[in-house]
Amino acid sequence: MHSTPFTIAGRPFTSRLIVGTGKYSSHAVMAQAHAASGADMVTVAIRRVNISDRSKESLLDYIDTEKMFVLREAGLSNWVKLEVIGDERTLFPDNEALIEATKVLVAEGFVVLPYTNDDPIACRKLEDAGAAAVMPLGAPIGSGLGIQNTNNIRIIREFSRVPVIVDAGVGTASDAALAMELGADGVLMNTAIAGAQAPVAMAEAMKHAVIAGRLAFLSGRIPRKMYATASSPIEGMVGR
Repeated sequence: MHSTPFTIAGRPFTSRLIVGTGKYSSHAVMAQAHAASGADMVTVAIRRVNISDRSKESLLDYIDTEKMFVLREAGLSNWVKLEVIGDERTLFPDNEALIEATKVLVAEGFVVLPYTNDDPIACRKLEDAGAAAVMPLGAPIGSGLGIQNTNNIRIIREFSRVPVIVDAGVGTASDAALAMELGADGVLMNTAIAGAQAPVAMAEAMKHAVIAGRLAFLSGRIPRKMYATASSPIEGMVGR
């Protein structure tokens, strides 16, 4: 089935699943989960990367940078996932400050992917500020609650001129599938995989969920109805 490639700022990606690097029991488990996920983009927090002494073990040693694009590679890339947190308890973004920061970074030549609330107006303003994609949350970071406002995600996707990536709140594979069924271009997650009892298996589940959700979106679901509709035609049947 025809599907437009997943492209951000002119760069194509083979997978619509983006994974993180935090909360794993070890770097080795992280590497295995990344491989199982099929993802070709990974997010790395600058504070978690040792760049002062490359003779010591680094998180980057466990990322196959030949296969995976690193968003943001400890300052070595002009791509940046932008988070401006407005509240330490909920970790909700400060949208006003986020929009201003996006404008500044875009003007300096960065490809900015901002993490934002599921607010269609904020997403539109981020686009106008030059964001290469918008990343609305499905639910609070690390909550595993799944997408709390499906209608907002639909609206954001309908009006967005840049890729929409659902970021945060995914708990299991059905949440990832739903994000894609709503029309999201991609899903970004970390805790749902890293915090699972079997992270490598969950990573594979997420890979299939994203593929299935995207295919379902492209296929066009049947309309919801209040009453039943027979699966087989009943016209012409003779009563007994």
